[in-house]
Amino acid sequence: MVELRSRSAPGGENKLDHQMSSDKNTDSEKKGVKGDVQNILVLLFLYILQGIPLGLAAAIPLILTNRNVSYKQQAEFSFSYWPFSVKLLWAPIVDSCFVKSFGRRKSWLVPIQYLIGVTMYVLSHNVNYYLGEPEPGAEEGATSEPREPNLTMLTAMFFFLNFLAATQDIAVDGWALTMLQKHNVGYASTCNSVGQTAGYFMGYVFFMALESYGYVTLPGFLKFWAVVFTIATTLVAVLKHEKEEDFSQHEDSEEIGDLGVVDTYKLLVSILKLGVMPATIAMLLTSKIGFAATDAVTGLKLVEKGVPKDKLAMLAIPMIPLQIILPWVISKYTSGPRPMDVFTKAIPARLAMGPVMAWLVY
Repeated sequence: MVELRSRSAPGGENKLDHQMSSDKNTDSEKKGVKGDVQNILVLLFLYILQGIPLGLAAAIPLILTNRNVSYKQQAEFSFSYWPFSVKLLWAPIVDSCFVKSFGRRKSWLVPIQYLIGVTMYVLSHNVNYYLGEPEPGAEEGATSEPREPNLTMLTAMFFFLNFLAATQDIAVDGWALTMLQKHNVGYASTCNSVGQTAGYFMGYVFFMALESYGYVTLPGFLKFWAVVFTIATTLVAVLKHEKEEDFSQHEDSEEIGDLGVVDTYKLLVSILKLGVMPATIAMLLTSKIGFAATDAVTGLKLVEKGVPKDKLAMLAIPMIPLQIILPWVISKYTSGPRPMDVFTKAIPARLAMGPVMAWLVY
């Protein structure tokens, strides 16, 4: 059939050769991550930056444990993590409002990361005061009443910092879809998991270890990352360019490319109305209730019993390689028709660890 068509049509042989060569090119492009190595490294670095504020926020409760802060006040500080849980509320704004000449994702990524750097720098000058540290200029031997940590300001500052990090996450997630080739888009979630874990490790475990041995202070650590965020953002703004998003191959190309804020929210509502969503939302909202107390209080109780903060932070080190390697190992299960099976099967095991941790603490 191919031979008849190529002979009957003028230039048919050339067209057939062109089609076969293009198919070969497509097959060669789809092998491995060739052509996307640099993009994967950029995504990985951006996700590492995203994990730094999360790690620092996790270190604050351990620092507050030795400052007569009640568990109720510790619970109030946990509100600083909420932006990552509710970022869906402003994600359509990030996706719809942008400066086309600068780039759809860079319009948000660049100013947000600059704001993270500025916030960290401002926080570095005030964090000791919020933590109730004595004034650095106080004379030795002078007695002064200990100040209570200002939990309200600490919570507000880290809430804002995590709000910026969550917005950066929205922009990077969207950019990954166009930065990577179609057959490599699955690596975006791996970069997210690995990069955010590595950033969390540096902001929490690495900082707590250095701080315990007197090599670094929280203000100094914040200043360092403020500089890193500023330099990294400048390099991304100048050197990394966005690809134009091509919607021509979509059936609804006229609608997809021109969705405004209102239309994007309407699309979000329509997705939430899908039959599978109520059960999914209910499961995600309630799945962690059974082990929330174990996860949140175990470390604090161990510090209260006299376990050094640096030793407690070091317990997380063996988990870091596992958290980095595990997403690669289970990706073949999570990319199939039932991606939530691994998640649901892990819940009973986590519930079973609750009594074990309670016994260990008490």
